[in-house]
Amino acid sequence: MPTNELVLKREQAHFDDAWLAREATRATLSDAGSASGGPRKVAAAVKNAADERLQRLGGSDDAVAFGRVDVGDDVLYIGNHAITNDDFDLLVVNWQAPAARPYFEATFANPLGATLRRTFQCERNTIQGFDDVVFEDLARRVAQLDASAEEVWGINDALLSDLEAGRSGEMREIVQTIHHAQYALIRSEMDQLLVIQGGPGTGKTAVALHRVSWLLYNHAPDLLPQDVMVVGPSDTFTRYIRSVLPGLGDDNVVYRDLRSLGPQKSTGRNEGTSIRRLKGELRMASLLHTALWQRVRVPDRMKTLQVGSGFSAVSFSREEIEAELPNHVGKGSYTVGRASFRNFLQREVEARNPRGPGATAPVLDAAVERVWPSLSAVAFLRDLFGSRDRLLAAAGDRFTGTEIGRLFRQASDKVADEQWSDVDVALLDEAEELLNGRPSARYRHIVVDEAQDLSPMQLRSIRRRSESGSMTVVGDLAQSTGPWARESWDDITTILASDLPAQLEQLELGYRVPRQVYEFAAQLLPYIAPGLKPPTVVRDGPADPELVEVDEFDVAGPALAAARSHAGSGRFVGLICPDRHRRRLEEELVAHDVKWANVGSGNLDSSINVARPSESKGLEFDAVVVVDPEAIVGESDWGLRHLYVALTRTTKYLTVLHTGVALPLPTEQASDALIELAEVRGLEQAALFDAPPPARVTERTPRDPSAESSRPNARAASRTGSTSTSSLNVVIAKRAAEALAADLREAVAPHLWEAVISELREELGLGDS
Repeated sequence: MPTNELVLKREQAHFDDAWLAREATRATLSDAGSASGGPRKVAAAVKNAADERLQRLGGSDDAVAFGRVDVGDDVLYIGNHAITNDDFDLLVVNWQAPAARPYFEATFANPLGATLRRTFQCERNTIQGFDDVVFEDLARRVAQLDASAEEVWGINDALLSDLEAGRSGEMREIVQTIHHAQYALIRSEMDQLLVIQGGPGTGKTAVALHRVSWLLYNHAPDLLPQDVMVVGPSDTFTRYIRSVLPGLGDDNVVYRDLRSLGPQKSTGRNEGTSIRRLKGELRMASLLHTALWQRVRVPDRMKTLQVGSGFSAVSFSREEIEAELPNHVGKGSYTVGRASFRNFLQREVEARNPRGPGATAPVLDAAVERVWPSLSAVAFLRDLFGSRDRLLAAAGDRFTGTEIGRLFRQASDKVADEQWSDVDVALLDEAEELLNGRPSARYRHIVVDEAQDLSPMQLRSIRRRSESGSMTVVGDLAQSTGPWARESWDDITTILASDLPAQLEQLELGYRVPRQVYEFAAQLLPYIAPGLKPPTVVRDGPADPELVEVDEFDVAGPALAAARSHAGSGRFVGLICPDRHRRRLEEELVAHDVKWANVGSGNLDSSINVARPSESKGLEFDAVVVVDPEAIVGESDWGLRHLYVALTRTTKYLTVLHTGVALPLPTEQASDALIELAEVRGLEQAALFDAPPPARVTERTPRDPSAESSRPNARAASRTGSTSTSSLNVVIAKRAAEALAADLREAVAPHLWEAVISELREELGLGDS
């Protein structure tokens, strides 16, 4: 029998023994409740404890282990869950245990005493094959420059096989493919603010989630699953990732998305970029604080405050109340202060009329309400945004008249009918803390994913839920878009700061996005994140990006055809489309009776998933179809970053449908101005430069592996054609006009618009033409 077959037979025998031991444990635990006897409460407690252990066993069809490491004379099998037999012999070590460290951290340069690392490929509990790293041999070959890049980086067949497997609507755990750089971050100290910068395909989300599992194991029983919160940007994203931790045996971790992180969920109110940025600024916290305490006042026409009626009534002069209020205002939350003031009135009523019946609760509440109204967060914010007078009174010199105009909106007739935007949620949460104090649900560790886009007010919302400041924050600055697109992590670490140390780390190895795809997309990096080091990508995909030119008046049809072609091959497809073509694409999907999922509505299907670029962040697909890159770039101030996001969502195949420009890069002359635009964040500044036409990319034949330079290159493959030389200027002018129009609508009554526009033309010296 060949050597490999003998090894495989011995390894399978160990897997079989471990499986029998695990299933025997499962049977024992399954009967624990009924076998315990005794009082019902005791039996229930035993059953609950047994059920928790059952969750940590994994499924009966799961492989017992995914790897093995030999350290000296010890042979350790590594799996998701520890397994022992009846004699308490350890058959499998769980991956979070310290003993498993050499499996993940050993390298040719520092093997940590390990001589062999073996990674198994399994179908259920049957070993299909294995991949060995003999560290002494690898070190020798590295010294002789005879080792591949994959071997040096620790990329093995198990990882490549995992990436070849089809994606689905749920993220999978990747514990068997964790490499040493990721493992070092996973097991780093809990008591810190750990910020992880990682480009597309570096596995940053998986690292953060597996770090949770590692912390739960190594800090038990002090750290429980319900002590950990994972925050994502949207419900779609949290649904996508929430299957990872249960797969590792860690249920009951709390998942929240930013649209619901407060007393009221977002109802999808649509607001422009300028108002979304304004509402995210830290000065909004001061505005809310001032506005709330301004609600505590003696009404102008009130001469006395009367508690009760008839002979038992007690009256307080205006001067008495005004002198007393400072004793309660600002002494804790709004609600605590209100209760304190109510107690004062109750004591005084009893003291001034000791023989009277005293004030009933409804009578006291009515008196308090006249001076100190009872408020909820939604009622307070509705009242504030619906009143220019209240906004102006609270703003002081911190806000301009134009900004007050932006914040003002017509209040709904009923509080329950008020519509709230995503950015309103953080303001509601701020108001809730002012009203009722810090949230009762606070967490010992918080994971924040896609953190690069968060506003300061959203960061405050997260920070107030942390007990100590212990957090893992992950994201990619090159994918930072929206009103709070940023170039560094500095302001995020400042707002989330605590007494704990802060550490910024970078994942340098990219292996989930294919090399050909990333080389194509990375041509955007000098323009979207010039100071960011790109990851080293170490995996080739099955094909080069497919660049297909289509008629600009018929984009939806080819887009659907491309998506159906990929789906017909059993691939999980992301169809990433700008708003310009969205309605027509949806009509095509319906007309052809195609089953599809709307990512923006929180859905992910096993086939075709339609998303805007911003909605696709953090998701992975087997195949991605990107529709009209020029339109993507043109629809947002951060369009180049949105395009970068869209192009890097695939683990295998990329199809780009373009109308003449597959990768619309600015020229060198325009790039400096684009960077300036990013820094000032002002649309008005964008009109200061004149942009030449973007470069073009032509279709390429399949890549020749022997070619020295075979990637699609936007600058080298340029040609003239249908795109106007002022296309970027048109986009900038449109954005500036939208911003000015928003200011005009919010600050000036409609009947004055024409007069204002006329005066503006005069100010600019444009005359009447």
